[in-house]
Parts: sequence; structure tokens; C-alpha cells
Amino acid sequence: MTSTQGGLTPRQARRLRMGIAGVAMAVMAVVLVIQLGDGSSLRSVGLYGAAFILSGAVIEMSRRGRTRLGMAVLVTGFVLLLGAEWWLRTR
Repeated sequence: MTSTQGGLTPRQARRLRMGIAGVAMAVMAVVLVIQLGDGSSLRSVGLYGAAFILSGAVIEMSRRGRTRLGMAVLVTGFVLLLGAEWWLRTR
């Protein structure tokens, strides 16, 4: 008998993480358009620009096979960016 592993292949994992980063970029674009319509500050727009750069870096890391590192960078970066945005709004 052979046992089969129920996980993703490395190629599937890379594509999944690239897709997640792409969706994150699309969500950030929508939120940025909403923020610009509300007359948000330049600091908030800068944070969304940083989120775009972060998502692009994660897509490139995933493309090069560094999927776990890319996902860790994506999650950590977005948590820091959302925390910074919240901190800037409360000031």
C-alpha cells in the first residue's frame, strides 16, 4: 500500500500564495480609491502604497519559490500596516 499526502504540491502552494497576494493588492486598490474619495491624508495613502509594494514583493518571492517566507512577510506586513493606520487615525 502507498500512502498519499493530502497537502499541496510546491507549485500549487506558490500559485495559491501568489493568488492571495494578488487579491490583497486588489482589495488595497479598492480601499485606496475609497480613501481618496473621503479626502484621506497623505500618510494613509502612503500606507496603502507600502501595502502595494509589500504585495508585489510577496508575489516575486512566491514566484522564486520562497512561499513560506513570502506568506510570513505578507501577514506580518499587513498587520503592521493596519496597526499603523489605526494608530494614525487615533492621533
